[in-house]
Amino acid sequence: MKAKILIPLAGLALFCACKNKTQYELANTGSSSADSVQQADNVLKSGPKLIKTASMQFKVKNVRQTSEQIATLTSSYHGMLVHHQMGSTAEGSRDIRVSSDSVMRVTSFSTTADITVKVPSEKLDDFMNHVSAMGIYVTNSSMEMTDKSLDYLSAQLKLKSRDELIAQQKTGKIVIKNPANVLMLKDDMIDRQISNRGIDDAVKNSVVKLHFYESNIIKKEIIVNDDPSAYNLPFFSRIIIAIENGWRIFVDLLVLLFNLWMFIAAGVSVWLIIRRYKSIIKPVSR
Repeated sequence: MKAKILIPLAGLALFCACKNKTQYELANTGSSSADSVQQADNVLKSGPKLIKTASMQFKVKNVRQTSEQIATLTSSYHGMLVHHQMGSTAEGSRDIRVSSDSVMRVTSFSTTADITVKVPSEKLDDFMNHVSAMGIYVTNSSMEMTDKSLDYLSAQLKLKSRDELIAQQKTGKIVIKNPANVLMLKDDMIDRQISNRGIDDAVKNSVVKLHFYESNIIKKEIIVNDDPSAYNLPFFSRIIIAIENGWRIFVDLLVLLFNLWMFIAAGVSVWLIIRRYKSIIKPVSR
């Protein structure tokens, strides 16, 4: 009889405990959601995450001097030079012969430069105005603005959610059986932290890409003539060599005739026989 009474009481106690636990978990969930909303409001109130980028293409009088001026201007704005490339390309060349062993090579060169800098975003407009004043004229200029507020907020909230999950796993409230999943969560948290730091840096410092060029220049230089056909001996030396070559050809021909003496003798004999035969036939025919 006592056992029959104790069983319903135990069930009632278990039900109350489960109900209290469920209410506790819901309260915690509500508290976590409230914290997330509060954090979202704080992120949005701190200001939008606006990333500014700019580019400019322009012509200058001297590429090298302009590169130095841009580097100095960037330093004065407490910016940073992140890329600088300058080069010259030969558009065409022509060789003019000035002597038997040298030529004057005339080459047309085009010189360009590409520079990428990072300057404080609040000084971007002023920086672009100063750079445009360095050129003869601006071919192309553009500026873009991207709002990364939602991306930043998403990464922030997901980072907080994963941080809470890791904390519950450490206290034993949640058991993650596969350790690889824990490592994946931690790596994802690191990636989101780095992503948000990258957004913060991009908001603070704007990236500016500059491409500039100058008018083609002509370069003249005296170089050694590398065409073998342009080199000849002096006139009298060539005459002497021609005489020697003619004598050598005559001797070779004479030697050839001596090598053919039998054919020559046979030909002469045949010719004499034919001539003798004709001289005998003519009187008879008369």
